Amino acid sequence: MTVISAEPALPEATTATALSPARRWERAGLAALLIGTAVAYLWHITVNGMGNNFYAAATWAGSRSWKALLFGSLDPGNFITVDKPPVSQWVMGLSGQLFGFSSASMLVPQALMAVAAVWLFYAAVARATGSRSTGLLAGAVLALTPVVALMFRFNNPDAVMVLLMTAGAYCTIRALERASARWLALAGVALGFAFLAKMLEGLMVLPALGVAYLIVAPTTLRNRLWHLAGAAVALIVSSGWYVVLTMLWPASSRPYLAGSTNNTFMDLVLGYNGFARFLGQNHKGGNRFELPPGYEMPHDLGAGFGGVGGSGPWRLFTGEIGFEISWLLPAALLAFGIVLASRRRAPRTDPIRGAAMVFGLWLIIDGIAFTTMQGGMHAYYTLAIGPAVAATFALGVHEAWRRRDEAFGRIAAAALVLATAGWAFVLLQRNSEWLPWLRWILLTVAALATLGLLAGAFPAVSRRLRTRTTSVLVIVGVLAGLGGSTAYAAATLPQAHVGGGPTVGPAEPEKSGPANEVRRAVTAFLDGSTEPQVVELLRNTTTTWSAAVDRSSTAASLELASRTPVIAIGGFTSDDPVPTLPDFEYLVSTHQVTYYLAQEVKLPDAWKVADQPGIIPEPGQHTGNGLWRPTGNKDIAEWVAVHYTPVHFGNVAVYDLTVTPH
Repeated sequence: MTVISAEPALPEATTATALSPARRWERAGLAALLIGTAVAYLWHITVNGMGNNFYAAATWAGSRSWKALLFGSLDPGNFITVDKPPVSQWVMGLSGQLFGFSSASMLVPQALMAVAAVWLFYAAVARATGSRSTGLLAGAVLALTPVVALMFRFNNPDAVMVLLMTAGAYCTIRALERASARWLALAGVALGFAFLAKMLEGLMVLPALGVAYLIVAPTTLRNRLWHLAGAAVALIVSSGWYVVLTMLWPASSRPYLAGSTNNTFMDLVLGYNGFARFLGQNHKGGNRFELPPGYEMPHDLGAGFGGVGGSGPWRLFTGEIGFEISWLLPAALLAFGIVLASRRRAPRTDPIRGAAMVFGLWLIIDGIAFTTMQGGMHAYYTLAIGPAVAATFALGVHEAWRRRDEAFGRIAAAALVLATAGWAFVLLQRNSEWLPWLRWILLTVAALATLGLLAGAFPAVSRRLRTRTTSVLVIVGVLAGLGGSTAYAAATLPQAHVGGGPTVGPAEPEKSGPANEVRRAVTAFLDGSTEPQVVELLRNTTTTWSAAVDRSSTAASLELASRTPVIAIGGFTSDDPVPTLPDFEYLVSTHQVTYYLAQEVKLPDAWKVADQPGIIPEPGQHTGNGLWRPTGNKDIAEWVAVHYTPVHFGNVAVYDLTVTPH
C-alpha cells in the first residue's frame, strides 16, 4: 500500500472521504448493532425502579404540571427546581404526560437515546474514514463502555447531554466535508441544548469542535471564522432563549432556581454548576451532616456521602472512575498519536486527521477538566468522554488496519492491542474475585496477537505469510482487548441501580459496621424507605404541599412514595435560601402545608467524644439519647420544635402544622 504522504494532495473542496454505498453485510451489521443496543439497554430496564429519586420526582412533577415540566420543578406545586436545567426533564416528563408516569415511561427514553447516540456515532466515524466497518467498531465500543451501559439506563441528565454532544460532533464531521456553515450551525444548536441539559459540562466539547473546524475545513480562513461566528450565534440563541425566559417570567410565579444564591439562571451556571463545582465549593451542604455536641462522625462515613475525591492525572484510572471509563483510555491516547503520526503529511483538510482532532481534543480537554476538578466528583460524570474514547480508539485501529501491510501498521496495531488488554488485566485484577480466569485468557490471547504482529514487522518474515496472518491477528487482538470492557458492561446491565451514585460491574456485598448502619439509616429516608404511616398521612392531605422537609432528595423520596407535593427546604444541599423563616411562617399561617417532617437517626455509642464544657445543645438535637436530626435549616427546625409537638413514627418526627401553635 502506498504511504499517504506520497499521495498527491487533493483540492481542498474535494478532500472529503467518499462513503461508498453500504454492502449487504454492512447493512446487516448496522441493524445488528442498533437492535442489539436496543435489546440490551431496554431489557428489564425497570429493575432500576425510580433510579435517582431526585430526578424521578421532577419527572413525576413534569408529568402532572406543564409549568413544572417547563422549569424542571421538583414538585407539581412548583416550589423549587432541581439543580440542573430541564432538557432531560422535558424528555422524561413528556413521556410521563403521554404514557403516564412510571419507571418504564421514565427510563425507556433514556435507553432509546443510547440507540440514537450509537447511530450518530457510527455515522460520524464512518463518514470521516469512508469505512462503515470502522463506524461499526466505534458504535460497538461505545455501546460496550461500562459507564454508557450504566447511565443510558438511568434517569440523570447525563444521557441526553452526551447524546447532544455526540450530535454536535456528528454535525461538525459533516461540516468538515464541504465547509458547510449550515452543518456547523446545527452543531451549535446541539451544543446549545446540551448546555440546557447540564450547563457548562455540555459545552466542554466546544473547543475541540471549534479548533478542528478552524484548522481542517476546506475553505478560506475568513470563511472559517465567519462560519464559527454563525455557529456561536446558533448556540447562543438555542440556549439563551431559556435564560431570557427565566429572567422575564416573574419570580413570584415560577419555582426557585435551585443551586443559585439569587434565583437567577446565570448565577447557577457560573456558581454552583460552574466555578464552584470545579473548585469543589458547591456541596457544602450547610450543617446537614453536622453532629450534635458530644459526637464525632468517622471520616469514612463522611466520604461516603460525596463523590470520588482527589484530583490529579491518575484520577481517571483509579477507583470507580477507572472501572467506568478507563478500559480503553490508554489505547485511545495512543491511538490519537498514531493517527497524527500516520497522517502528518496529509493535506490540511484531511478528514481522518480532522476526525481525530474532533474526538482526540474532546478527550484531552474534558480529561484535563476532570483530573483538575477539585473536591469530589461522581464517577459517572466521565460519561462525557465516553464517545471521545471510543471514537479515538476506533480511528487508531482504522489507521493501523489501513497500513497493516507496512511495519508501521503492524507495530501500531500491536501497541493498541497490548495497551488495551494490558490495562484490562490491571482493572480486572482489582476485582480479582470476579471471573478470575477472564483476565488471564484475555492477556494470553492479546499477548500472542501482539507477538505475531511484531514478528510480522521484520523483513525476514515473508510477505505472503504476513498478508495471511496480519488481518487475523489484528481482529483477534482487538477483540481480546475489548473483552474486559465488554464483560464489565454486561455485568452492569442487569444490576439494579438506584440513588445518587450508581456504580458499574457486578453487585458488591453490603458493608457492615456502625458507620454503614448510620449510612443506611440516612439513605433509607432519602431513597424512599419511609414509614408507611407517614406516607399515609401525606396521601390524606388536601393542602398545596403535603409536607415540608429538609433537602430535595428527601422531599423527592416522599413525593414518590405518597404522590403528593412536598416542599424541599434548602434545596439539594440545604444551602438554598428558600424558604426563609418568614416565608415558612406565611405558608403555615395560610394553610398551604400540612406537616413538617424531621428524620431521627440513632448514633452509635462509639461516636461519642469527651464532654465539651460550655456547649449547650440546640433545640431538637436530642443529644441525651443519641438521636441525630440531620437538619440544615435550623431556624425553621427550631421554630417548629418550639411551636408544635411531634408524633414519632419509626425514625421520623411528624409535626402537624394545622393545629394551633403553642
